[in-house]
Amino acid sequence: MAIVTIRYWAAAREAAGVAEESLDALTLSGALDTARRHHAGDQRFAAVLARSSFLVDGTHVGAGAAATVILPHGAVIEALPTFAGG
Repeated sequence: MAIVTIRYWAAAREAAGVAEESLDALTLSGALDTARRHHAGDQRFAAVLARSSFLVDGTHVGAGAAATVILPHGAVIEALPTFAGG
């Protein structure tokens, strides 16, 4: 496992109640699953993540590829919800 940081933007930040958090994960999908468990008390969080796009260390990653994206120790994941008009 790797210690990674997930940063939340806009509606994701509001739903998470924090701007970022660190967690242990091997893959992007594992990191997102862990984050969903951490914020299971707010159903908005899972809904926002479902509509978000993700960057890993500055590179766009499609949600369908999340299971195959291996995270190195220290990786930064950016959770970018859809914005108005986009």
